[in-house]
Amino acid sequence: MTENSKSSFIATRLRNYFLTGLIICAPLAITVWLVRTFIEWADGWVKPYLPNFYNPDTYSPVAIPGFGLLVALIVITLVGFLTANLVGRSIVAFGESLVSRTPLVRTIYKSLKQIFQTVLQEQSSSFKKAGLIEYPSPGLWSLVFIATDVKGEVAAKFAERGMDMVTVFLPPTPIPTAGFLLFVPRDKIIPLEMSAEDAAKLLISGGLVAPDYRPLANAPPRKIAQQKTA
Repeated sequence: MTENSKSSFIATRLRNYFLTGLIICAPLAITVWLVRTFIEWADGWVKPYLPNFYNPDTYSPVAIPGFGLLVALIVITLVGFLTANLVGRSIVAFGESLVSRTPLVRTIYKSLKQIFQTVLQEQSSSFKKAGLIEYPSPGLWSLVFIATDVKGEVAAKFAERGMDMVTVFLPPTPIPTAGFLLFVPRDKIIPLEMSAEDAAKLLISGGLVAPDYRPLANAPPRKIAQQKTA
């Protein structure tokens, strides 16, 4: 082996070692950074409202990370527990009645509450399914999250024209937190078997991380089931 080939071999091995280490360390470092940022954000919101007597930072020379997040989780769980009984429901109803009399605030509160009820409800299948639609032009396909059947006045207007529509969310790549709300005919959506988490990975990675798929032999195409609306 010549000197040049030996140097090239060593450089290739070092590059491969570096890339392998980067694949392992980069996701871990980013995860740690995101978790730390979230904990610091929660602490920054909760700790200023804690009395000094209950704040461990008062007795410790260094700040204790995560205590504010722990307090927030306990308070949220306690509110849920109290709301489950008659007295708690009465208190919450009284508080909501005060909010409903406040201009602007009531609109924001009601909208956010409806969104959280829809997304977090255990029986809800919103955003738990992914699909493909032909967008932005014929022959081009985009990955979407299937939200729910179209509801309210929009559903009534479509029904007058005999159109069976589904609400979908079209996120961009690589940050799927913003996007477009689209109303798509049910028969124009190709449902996917992958979970919403796998679909999000596919979007964030720009198509580089695709979930494993083993098609069932002679399996009929899956249809988007009609959801019951209140």
